[in-house]
Amino acid sequence: MTHVSFQGERGAYSEAAAKSFFNEDVKTIPFSTFTEILENTSKDITEYAVLPVENSLEGSVGESYDLLYSTDLNATGEIYHRIEHCLIGLGKMEEVDTVYSHPQALGQCRKFIQENNMKTIPTYDTAGSVKIIQELNEKKCACIASKTAAVIYNMPIITENIADNLNNYTRFLILSKKESAETGKDKTSIIFSIKHEPGSLYRIIENFNKNNVNLTKIESRPTKANVWEYNFHVDFEGHQKDIKVLEMLNKIKEETLFMKILGSYPSAILS
Repeated sequence: MTHVSFQGERGAYSEAAAKSFFNEDVKTIPFSTFTEILENTSKDITEYAVLPVENSLEGSVGESYDLLYSTDLNATGEIYHRIEHCLIGLGKMEEVDTVYSHPQALGQCRKFIQENNMKTIPTYDTAGSVKIIQELNEKKCACIASKTAAVIYNMPIITENIADNLNNYTRFLILSKKESAETGKDKTSIIFSIKHEPGSLYRIIENFNKNNVNLTKIESRPTKANVWEYNFHVDFEGHQKDIKVLEMLNKIKEETLFMKILGSYPSAILS
């Protein structure tokens, strides 16, 4: 059976994404941090790691992007997982004045929280916040997590569908020591840094236009090494083993100070 590492407690959205991607036929193993899930896959304790990289409401997960820079794993797949937040707790709606959850979930439910004048307390994980509420055993405290997490911890759901926008998805990357073969409908992710000179980023982006390659995402992150220096994370359509893409990547590399091909993988469909 395939072993997959995820961050959080049982019932976390990362675990649900793993089961959805692998069609449930996996053994999911929880770890406390994103660093741990990648390290355990690198050490062959698990074959795959599931890492959230961006949310349709709150944007990119900064810590994940920083870890992609240093990991030795390959991106071998992606999935868009629908996020359906519930308010979970022992009290009634009018009794709750404090809500616990992961900062991303709190941000995705900002309007609901403000309209109900709730104080927020960030936690390490959505499902973990259910565990916290269960132990607190106070009617004034509730949390935001999935319906699955509520079932696992046998906690009542106060109300469902509380995100600012119900069209709420998180994109997860599947990471492994393996590589994905070409399918004809692939995406490639790369990371690079550039010289501080006029036109340096333009010269790189121009390569995508010249080769008629669709650039699907570009994201900058501080390098953490030098002030105001950035790494660029780019996703584009195509597989790194395609001759046209390979030639383009070689030209891009000439214009960068550093370039890393994170991996090529089948493009996920938003469903």
